[in-house]
Amino acid sequence: MAKVKTVFYCQNCGAQHAKWQGQCNSCKEWNTLSEEILEKKESKSWQSTSSSSLQKRQSQPRKIEDIELSKIERLSTLNGEFNRVLGGGLVPGSVTLLGGEPGIGKSTLLLQISLLFQQKVLYVSGEESQQQIKLRADRISNQPNNCFILAETKTQSIFRQIEALQPEVLIIDSIQTLHTDYVESSPGSVSQIRECTSELIKFAKETHTPVLLIGHINKEGHIAGPKVLEHMVDTVLQFEGDRNYVYRILRAHKNRYGSTHELGIFEMQAYGLKEVSNPSDLLISNTEEHLSGTAIASTLEGLRPLMIEIQALVSSAVYGTPQRSTTGYPVKRLNMLLAVLEKRAGFKLGAKDVFLNITGGISVEDPAIDLAVVAAILSSNEDEPIPSDMCFAAEVGLAGEIRPVTRVEQRVVEAEKLGFERVLISKQSKLPKNNYGIQILKVAKIQDLVKILF
Repeated sequence: MAKVKTVFYCQNCGAQHAKWQGQCNSCKEWNTLSEEILEKKESKSWQSTSSSSLQKRQSQPRKIEDIELSKIERLSTLNGEFNRVLGGGLVPGSVTLLGGEPGIGKSTLLLQISLLFQQKVLYVSGEESQQQIKLRADRISNQPNNCFILAETKTQSIFRQIEALQPEVLIIDSIQTLHTDYVESSPGSVSQIRECTSELIKFAKETHTPVLLIGHINKEGHIAGPKVLEHMVDTVLQFEGDRNYVYRILRAHKNRYGSTHELGIFEMQAYGLKEVSNPSDLLISNTEEHLSGTAIASTLEGLRPLMIEIQALVSSAVYGTPQRSTTGYPVKRLNMLLAVLEKRAGFKLGAKDVFLNITGGISVEDPAIDLAVVAAILSSNEDEPIPSDMCFAAEVGLAGEIRPVTRVEQRVVEAEKLGFERVLISKQSKLPKNNYGIQILKVAKIQDLVKILF
């Protein structure tokens, strides 16, 4: 009887070790090695019964100037926000991995997209039954479509159904539930995830069928399984949001066929996810009362300008140590701006609590909102409201200078489009034209901001 071969895989990075040890040599994490049986059987490729036309053609080396470029025909998902993040649609033969928190709406998003397709779609679920998916599909859409549902976790059975159905799009929910007969380990283990993904990638490349995978995430917020999983696929999408809010944000962390700077915003409703075409209207509260500590900033997410509302609260510290708390904004940058205000502008904030919040539950790290953060803090400290027709787009330096930001013209045009009458930018910012319908106020130092506001 042949001896069973076992190896130890790191559950954090996927590195392979011959014997158990406390620390992984690759990622230096402790207690992440687990023993798995590595008994990979001799197997043919996934299409053992397929026609020879699907066989992979041999690749020959060619000079780079002799290579002809062909236009990529993308497959539209009929969802504008999803297409925006992908770069225009699904590329034939591409493998896309979608990750996110449990219950954030990953399955709902891909089921909703599969119901919009005019092409034949196979939705494979290893977590829910066909009846459960049917109940959700009825809530999302009542239109007839070409979506087929399969509840299966074994890759060999899935490929048999694929060869019989010949779908044009394949969706897997989720990759952690699949298992193959060629690896003797439990579903969700490093070796199973890697082998199942490898089989799906080979299927996608040889048949030019786009494949969408749903991936679980671990407690650190990273996609569960080996890090090599993200290297194997073509696109990695992250579905973010707070379940206490209705907004969901779709970002691309990796995209071989497009930009990773684009952003898709959805609103969770009873019938599914609704596209948000103009998020600035939703992220700004339309209140008629003028409240202190509120400022509007112009930021960029990818190529899309957004107007966001920043709220600040400054109060005397009740306890000995002043509190610094932020929601959606880096707390280290807040501490830096408070130090600049105290050193360069003379505001005594060292003994006061400062709380900062970006409304809508989104997180922003754009330095262009620095001026709006400073304005909101000063407004709350002086208890004087900022005019509701004023917005800000500039960075604040350590010397108290107001620095220019990139693509300031787009920010100004977006502010004008939403009805703002004044926008504060850096004195060093260069605008190509002067015939804007909005008044542009240029400031050089924080002292100039204080004079305009108060």
